Amino acid sequence: MNSVSPTLSRAAFERPPSRSDLIAPDCRGLNFWSIDRSVRDLLALNLEPAALAHFIPHLERLGGIAGGRLDELALQADKRTPVLHFRDRFGRDEDWVEYHPAYREMERIGFGQFGIHVMSHKPVLGWPTPVTPLVKYAFQYLFAQSEFALLCPLSVTDTSAVLIRKYGDDAVKARFLDRMLTQDMDALLKGAQFMTEKAGGSDVSGNALTARKVGDHWELWGDKWFCSCVDHDVVLLLARCEGAPAGNAGLSLFAMPRRLDDGSRNRYRAVRLKDKLGSRSMAAGETIMEGAVAYLLGEAGRGLKQMMDQVNLSRLSHGFRAAGMMRRCLNEALQVARHRTTFGRTVIDHPMARRQLVKLMLPTEQALSVSVAAAVAMTRGDDRTLRILTPLVKYRASRDNVSVATGAMEMRGGNGYIEDWSNAKLVRDAHLGLLWEGTSSVNALDIVRRAVGRERAHEALAASLHEELGRTPIPGQFRSRLAGLVDRATDFADKVARQPEAEASCRRAASGLYHATSAALMASEGARLGAQGGDARRLLLARLVIDHRLGNADPFSLPDHQHEDSMAAALLGDAPVSMEQAAALLAG
Repeated sequence: MNSVSPTLSRAAFERPPSRSDLIAPDCRGLNFWSIDRSVRDLLALNLEPAALAHFIPHLERLGGIAGGRLDELALQADKRTPVLHFRDRFGRDEDWVEYHPAYREMERIGFGQFGIHVMSHKPVLGWPTPVTPLVKYAFQYLFAQSEFALLCPLSVTDTSAVLIRKYGDDAVKARFLDRMLTQDMDALLKGAQFMTEKAGGSDVSGNALTARKVGDHWELWGDKWFCSCVDHDVVLLLARCEGAPAGNAGLSLFAMPRRLDDGSRNRYRAVRLKDKLGSRSMAAGETIMEGAVAYLLGEAGRGLKQMMDQVNLSRLSHGFRAAGMMRRCLNEALQVARHRTTFGRTVIDHPMARRQLVKLMLPTEQALSVSVAAAVAMTRGDDRTLRILTPLVKYRASRDNVSVATGAMEMRGGNGYIEDWSNAKLVRDAHLGLLWEGTSSVNALDIVRRAVGRERAHEALAASLHEELGRTPIPGQFRSRLAGLVDRATDFADKVARQPEAEASCRRAASGLYHATSAALMASEGARLGAQGGDARRLLLARLVIDHRLGNADPFSLPDHQHEDSMAAALLGDAPVSMEQAAALLAG
């Protein structure tokens, strides 16, 4: 009896070709400038018309690159991390770091093509003068939406040049500055910062790197535990001169070149690269100094105070990076919500999904408003307001970035956990913002104990916010409510600052200041835009800050779901919100 083995046709295993189309798209291929109404609106409110008109095409160009090639390169470089080689092929102790070509191409975009590191120092992109802080940080904001790690070397090169220009003598400036401030990749000297030692992170008072005077320079002996951009060309670091006292008062600031004037390698070694959770494309490592040549910057014993100039600039940069990364996360979540169908409806049509999207939108918009306000204060020379806004945005925006990145990953579901998509990288990178330039607690202490308690910077902030509220057409009762919240937040921070035993409340006081500040700023922005016939939705966001980030709602009471849904529909819709519509929703 013949038996015929049954066979399955090829068609039985084939899937309809449209099945993959059911997976929601991501933001790849979109222009991150063109799809971002918020940043376009805030730049229009705060930039001189001539500067705005000049830089819009360049921002649009970077927005296209960030949504395309830069995003592709960032994912490649994140997966193909730097490799440390201890010797060259002749057996010489010439440690060097090998990077993937994707990272080198990203460097050419950031350093070479756009000159993000030199914008504050010299004319770029056809503009006749150095740019204002807001312009520079707008470029960083767009860049961060695809690549976070490379913004460390871009920012450190920029801020290191600031310190060398401010504190270096003529010989040091001549040695380094011109080549740090070039877009020629073959001539460029990239900056680095070696701050932390094994004794601790934010508490640098125990730093043990020793500096010995030898002729016209110093020699450094010891090691550094965290060295960002470990193979870069000009390193800024703190060391203790021989005979200097213990603690912060004994630290001095030095510039250490990777190569000496004759081209030979300086006497320090990279001994390991850090295997990091995020910012994986950037090489951070450990170094041992064995008589490394370095040059004193400024007055000996004032190093920590001088280095704080760089730290504060970096903190503001972190605010814009967090705002940019949250924007990318929000846009990724919106792509899913608008293109994915579940249970017979598009995701965005589910009330719970709309609520979650608004919860991602709110901290994203807060971070942008406070960061922009800080950049404007820097431009105006309003140092007291800037003094408190900078750690505020570093503290709170960095924290919110983690929850927004996680929420956006959840919106995509299981695909968000897969490294083919950007969500996993965004989650990993977000956590570093909590650690660089001071943890959350360090920044909260700086805000409350120093900016408020010692320098009374909250008084300047409150005065600035009251002036802002008073000169914009915010509906009357809502303006009064915002003004009262500003006063309550500043009074509470002052109360905590005055009581040493209240240290545990510093983070709560800092958060309250941030939320009250952002609500006042967004209300003013929304009213100004609405009065010009533009989009007044930031007034609604200000209301949500009060309701959800400053409110004390009973957790067991039901909200007004109809009103919440009306607010969500206005915020998630494409149409601008008019002043009349905003006023009606504010009254609800």
